[in-house]
Amino acid sequence: MEVILKEDVLKLGHRGDVVNVADGYGRNYLLPGKLAIEANAANKVVIEQMKASSVRKSAKEKVGAEELSTRLNEVVLSFERKAGEQDHLFGSVTAADIAKELEAKGYEVDRRKIHLDEPLKTVGEFHVPIRLHREVTAHVQVNVKSDRPDVPVTPAEPVETAEETNEVEA
Repeated sequence: MEVILKEDVLKLGHRGDVVNVADGYGRNYLLPGKLAIEANAANKVVIEQMKASSVRKSAKEKVGAEELSTRLNEVVLSFERKAGEQDHLFGSVTAADIAKELEAKGYEVDRRKIHLDEPLKTVGEFHVPIRLHREVTAHVQVNVKSDRPDVPVTPAEPVETAEETNEVEA
């Protein structure tokens, strides 16, 4: 099946491209999702207009994405979750959590643009990529902290501080 893409589709093509896809993929995913239109004679005439508007729209989106990227690169998000002994979280921090926190800070970012290979499941500092445009990627710093306070040292293992060792020597 030959279709004309109305939006960028990952690993398939960009807006305005004419591509061949499997019939089921086109009928069941691309066409109902308004991601593509069927490539017939009438629609091929329209494709030229779409390509011209696509270039203008893409340039405008890129400028907006670059502006948003500079602001997002400075954002630091903090999450507090329950953690176990080896700083492994009982839950996780997902792309949806990051998108919700960004929205609370006034940034409108779709969760599907946040590229996490897998949810964050450990305590630490992470740099999460956000693909705002096909040529623009921002990185947000995400700090995941444990909700439990540091475990106190047991009396069987006393810890000497620098001050205590100086007092003993004096």
